[in-house]
Amino acid sequence: MTSTMTQAAIRFDDVTLGYGRHPAVHHLDGSIARGSLTAIVGPNGAGKSTLLKGIVGALRPLDGRIEMQRRGTAEGARVAYLPQAAELDRSFPIPVYDLVAMGLWNRRGLFGGISRADRGRIEEAIAAVGMTGFERRSIGTLSGGQMQRVLFARLLLQDASLILLDEPFTAIDAKTTRDLLDLVRRWHDEARTVIAVLHDIDLVREVFPETLLIAREPVAWGETNSVLHPENLLRARRMVEANDPFAQICARA
Repeated sequence: MTSTMTQAAIRFDDVTLGYGRHPAVHHLDGSIARGSLTAIVGPNGAGKSTLLKGIVGALRPLDGRIEMQRRGTAEGARVAYLPQAAELDRSFPIPVYDLVAMGLWNRRGLFGGISRADRGRIEEAIAAVGMTGFERRSIGTLSGGQMQRVLFARLLLQDASLILLDEPFTAIDAKTTRDLLDLVRRWHDEARTVIAVLHDIDLVREVFPETLLIAREPVAWGETNSVLHPENLLRARRMVEANDPFAQICARA
């Protein structure tokens, strides 16, 4: 959690998120500091992806509030969201170049034209992820790692101050993971706020200074090595195993 002296990018005020009236994440209080690099971890079914959907606005809280702290500019308000690979439809016949160019929609609009400068930015983004030469390839022909590189290129073009990544390194090769982690570090160096849902605890310890461990409710939140203590991980697993997925929303006394 952020200190009172640190500007927050996101504040959670007793947030409960769920589907119907069944909570998937509940009683989340705290904040994520602007410019921080934070991992969200927990067992399967812990509510990690649900939390990202709440932050991006795809899911409204059942209770409590999520407050996004704006800087007062269009750039400060931009949010980039990369969902899990399983949620992406790769059957649509779109080439790599056009998919990456979608990262300009927040500035150009759906039917806005692409200028010469924009074309240069698109080419730079594709080069930054090592996909030069694949511009006219259909996304349906790409490997999992290649597709993830293309999606990161689109994120680069979005130029967002807040970047949300849902399991971005799952089922991709080690070299692609290293290359994309370099981009994550670059965003962090640029003082962007990056939040990633991850399963690889060793990777979290290596790269992410802050971690939120949840098991449908917060278990521990703060400096990564302290949060990922074996006792906390065991507690999180037991909490998810004991959870009733059909429970109705609860309220604090």
